[in-house]
Amino acid sequence: MKLKLFILVLVLQAAWLLTTVATQEYALVRGRAILLETRIIDPRDILRGDYLLLNYKISDVPDKLFSPPVPNGLAAGTKIFVALAPGTNGFYEVTRASASEFVPEQSEILMKGKIDNNWWRATNTVHVAYGIENYYVAEDTGNPHGKLTVQVIVPASGHPKIKQVFLDGRPYADAMKP
Repeated sequence: MKLKLFILVLVLQAAWLLTTVATQEYALVRGRAILLETRIIDPRDILRGDYLLLNYKISDVPDKLFSPPVPNGLAAGTKIFVALAPGTNGFYEVTRASASEFVPEQSEILMKGKIDNNWWRATNTVHVAYGIENYYVAEDTGNPHGKLTVQVIVPASGHPKIKQVFLDGRPYADAMKP
């Protein structure tokens, strides 16, 4: 009896792990790849190592792009739906946003995020966190100099995932090699 219970627990754990991996890989394969402009903030954490704290241009959504208009005082953590479309420079830009889900137009892609409670909030904008703000890197490579761009995969769920980070057009790991 104990052996059967032990085997059942192992099988359930393995099934959970495989399902999690399969779900993430499916999202990466089936999602739509887009390029985002970013600005870097370089943190360092003794427990987590080197990582990049990415601040995207699409993170600050102007109030005027919300439909219906944003009421004052939306609480931190409120779900936000943002439509992105390719800009003239090839990077995706915010075209409209809402606190309720909507259907994007043919040229748009819908991303989901949450209002972030940041003290540096610019006037007339809402700061949105998409869950792709942290990118962990190899030790001693967390202080890049140059232009960062990020390739993001956006699956049908609208929850983006970082596929690749580029430094001056080269993959980050290659660009930071000595």
